Amino acid sequence: MKLLSRSEEYVLLAVWKLDGNAYTVTILEEVSQMTGYPWQVGTIYLPLEKLTRKRYLRRYQGAPTPERGGRSKFLYELTKSGKEALRAIRRVQDTAWSGIPEEALD
Repeated sequence: MKLLSRSEEYVLLAVWKLDGNAYTVTILEEVSQMTGYPWQVGTIYLPLEKLTRKRYLRRYQGAPTPERGGRSKFLYELTKSGKEALRAIRRVQDTAWSGIPEEALD
């Protein structure tokens, strides 16, 4: 399995946290909140496309809403493979950080 990029990791985590309400705007807001940095909407599209292609995310069309003039949103859902990819990257990060005491970062 190829390791996730940092932006892919954040997008997958955001989709998982949003649990059924993950669409471009909410994902963007969640990633911005997680990282403490404002993300632009264009920076979300490429990771979403890649993760869907890799089948780490499932994209589906939601119900039409009056707020969107009767148009529907595309929603995203984390797949089993997506969870496995997150577990793998977490193991790599834990291994990479092991042996470095917190005090060493001061």
